[in-house]
Amino acid sequence: MDRMTPEPRRHSLRQADEDARRSREVARTPQTEHPAYRLAFQDLDFLLRDELRPVRLQLELLKPEMLLHEAGIVSTFVFYGSARIPAPEEADAFVACAPPERHAAAARLAAKSRFYAEARRLAFLASSCPCRADGGRELVVCSGGGPSIMEAANRGAADAGAPSIGLNVVLPHEQRPNAWVTPSLSFQFHYFAIRKMHFLMRARAVAVFPGGYGTLDELFELLTLIQTGKMDPVPILLFGRDYWEGIINFSGLAEEGVIDPQDLSLFTFVETAEEAWDIVCRHLAEA
Repeated sequence: MDRMTPEPRRHSLRQADEDARRSREVARTPQTEHPAYRLAFQDLDFLLRDELRPVRLQLELLKPEMLLHEAGIVSTFVFYGSARIPAPEEADAFVACAPPERHAAAARLAAKSRFYAEARRLAFLASSCPCRADGGRELVVCSGGGPSIMEAANRGAADAGAPSIGLNVVLPHEQRPNAWVTPSLSFQFHYFAIRKMHFLMRARAVAVFPGGYGTLDELFELLTLIQTGKMDPVPILLFGRDYWEGIINFSGLAEEGVIDPQDLSLFTFVETAEEAWDIVCRHLAEA
């Protein structure tokens, strides 16, 4: 006998949205106009109090988790990298517009524009994977939602006609989603910690392109989680050996004894999208 899919549970209690509507229809009196009378979940001033931080943390964890689940996102391919590297077609103008004191740095950033192209290509390859038989999506591209390498990742997914995720964060300066993030998968965070959890909760592979403090923070948290057994190993692909070995002496960490030599095998240096994709495919085939 076939098992029946249970019907959605019917609650006897009145739904919150119904009471929220009714609460706005009450007669205006000194009592009903006072903030104390607002329903707690409609009282923004109350929700923003310091004492409510645990609730806000929970909401920020729960909202994207629910929407990603509803969208059928099973696993992700995470892209980390700089917000400053220009697209190849913009590299010359990027250098030309730089002030004299920043010209040398701008030229070095423009020389890294090839990584924009590689990120876009790798995202296209990952996004070309078909959906599962049950409609679930694997290796969905997930970026920080901003410009440069993040934009390239979401753009590559769009090239393949696939959805992609953007995890933006509120910053002192403007940060808005790039145009290639799927609108229904575009999220905004207040807490960096919760944002970083969402980067890794579904991650099956991580590509890390040249970047600054934010990229390094994300990379070293990922390495630490795998090193300490808090996260299952996934391919960690560091694009641009010259860049990474120029800013971090990984071998020196092992030589100093502060990490084990086998910790150097947690990541792989790559130069091209095809090289990275081959590593990911071999890892998934062996899993």
